[in-house]
Amino acid sequence: MFYGLDLTAMLPFILVGFAAQAVDGALGMAFGVINSTLLVSFLGVPPAHASAMVHAVETFTTAASGASHALHRNVNWKLFARLVIPGMIGGFLGAYVLSSIDASVAKPFVMAYLAAIGVYLLYRAWRGRVEPREPRIIEPLGLAGGFLDAAGGGGWGPVVTSNLLVQGASPRETIGTVNTAEFFLTATISATFIATLGWAAFTLQTLGILVGGLIAAPMGGWLAKHVPARPLMAMVGVLLTITSAYTIWKALS
Repeated sequence: MFYGLDLTAMLPFILVGFAAQAVDGALGMAFGVINSTLLVSFLGVPPAHASAMVHAVETFTTAASGASHALHRNVNWKLFARLVIPGMIGGFLGAYVLSSIDASVAKPFVMAYLAAIGVYLLYRAWRGRVEPREPRIIEPLGLAGGFLDAAGGGGWGPVVTSNLLVQGASPRETIGTVNTAEFFLTATISATFIATLGWAAFTLQTLGILVGGLIAAPMGGWLAKHVPARPLMAMVGVLLTITSAYTIWKALS
């Protein structure tokens, strides 16, 4: 599939894949957002193809990242069981919709909501102790997160991780569980894109992002385990606010 590999051309994508996966593995979000922003905004890749490329890569990186989180005991398996099936259903629906129509109209509104969540998480981290509580809204969150992830080229982590944290879930277990469940989501989305778009979106850039992502994937479990809850929540809030604000600015400019 990849003829005449040019390592010089691949290097920027390897670096982007590495940086995106390092952030995603540690904070439970941003792999899709970072890569989709690069591919669509700077390289002119169509949204459906960009999403297909990112999810093909994520099928492998989330497997490695999920294994790392499981090894470091960051996964709440009860929460995982309640997230994964609705997430897969939402991912299938989102991939099908994106392959048929332009679903980007609602993206600025979703990003505005996520930016507000980011600010709230910053407030919670600054306010004082972060006391874990059992989250109540889980299955609808998985469904919405899966749909938005496929339709928007990234969104599972920002939507699911941030909302579980707002409900009081433990940052370490939330990040580990969401990352592990994401493997099943991305496998479903990738299969749907292959069925609807074929293999045209799988390019040299895809391979570069995959290489960088696989190198960084094992780091996430260790970081999530060893960084205290308040700084971890603050970092999630900062990342969510910045990426959401940037996406809104690009959509409106």
